[in-house]
Amino acid sequence: MTAWVLGLVLASYAPQQAGSTLLDPAREARVQALGKQLRCPMCQGLSIADSNSSAARAQMDKVRELVASGRTDEEIRGYFTSRYGEWALLEPPATGMNLLVWLLPLLLLLGGAVAIARTIRRPASAPPAPPAKPAEPETDKDRPPPDDPWLEAVRAELRR
Repeated sequence: MTAWVLGLVLASYAPQQAGSTLLDPAREARVQALGKQLRCPMCQGLSIADSNSSAARAQMDKVRELVASGRTDEEIRGYFTSRYGEWALLEPPATGMNLLVWLLPLLLLLGGAVAIARTIRRPASAPPAPPAKPAEPETDKDRPPPDDPWLEAVRAELRR
């Protein structure tokens, strides 16, 4: 019980989240949409709109400030890419080396589909031939004279 009361008391002294005042609903929706496009510098794979880190909150405040100053969405994305590089975008544009990242999975899927299609279309192989009847051992008079004594020794071993 005391831990619970202590938690409530300490929660009232916890630092508040950094944040600027919210904008009107239309511009705040634009801020949230832009925040979903920008990567959090502290979290892996999260946008700054979805992250609770202080760096993400500071970047959301910057987005809010830029939207309030009348910047376009492209200018705001450009602001972050000029400072942090294309890494700041959750979905980098499909140009240059990024084009390879976008196309490689498609090429691999296409190659896999071609390989599967070729395997399926391959005609069934002929049924295996019936096993041959064992040959009757040759007699010495039917056999040609040995050319190689080592070969004859191997043949003798195989006949055993």
